Amino acid sequence: MPIKAAIFDLDGVIVDTAKYHYMAWRRLAEELGFVFTEKDNERLKGVSRMRSLEILLEVGGLADRFTAEEMAAMAARKNEWYVQYISGMDESEILEGAVECLAGFRALGVKTVLGSASKNAMLILNNLRLVPYFDVIIDGTRVTKAKPDPEVFLLGAKEAGVKPEECVVFEDAQAGIDAAKSAGMKAVAIGRPDELHGYDRIFRGLYEVKPREILEQD
Repeated sequence: MPIKAAIFDLDGVIVDTAKYHYMAWRRLAEELGFVFTEKDNERLKGVSRMRSLEILLEVGGLADRFTAEEMAAMAARKNEWYVQYISGMDESEILEGAVECLAGFRALGVKTVLGSASKNAMLILNNLRLVPYFDVIIDGTRVTKAKPDPEVFLLGAKEAGVKPEECVVFEDAQAGIDAAKSAGMKAVAIGRPDELHGYDRIFRGLYEVKPREILEQD
């Protein structure tokens, strides 16, 4: 079945906001009195905000020390810091090849969809002036289930007016690849073969992706 829509995750595929997430989580850890390293931060990749907080507290030996209300307040504080950091982002932070890849698919008549768990996706896309490159934008404000649940991708396909099997997903996190396959979509991994599995193809970045080739190999 021909590919009619290309769905892109945001963080790690189109832009790298991981450093800003890390800065905010590290700041929270320091406030709580422990060190949160970049190695610790690797465990948070593709994980929801509240699960990320649980992992951070485990690292600090503070698991089960706080109420749900206290944890919600900590997560909100972390997000406020994160939003402050990303508010200063500009087009220079778009990852190599992302614009060319998006434009390439659109030139071939393929709809482009954002499928991101981030509740701050619109802020980032506006700052980077990428909104016009997407036909459909599904972010964390529009879904209730986190990846690996396929909700974000299925909603993206529905709004693009295509069937799940007519979609190809570009993802850098295992949870996202699992979500794509669960949705019945092709999964293209962005990253390293030793860190990801279950994908149909893998590239180091969108700069290696040739849209016409992706369609022809379907």
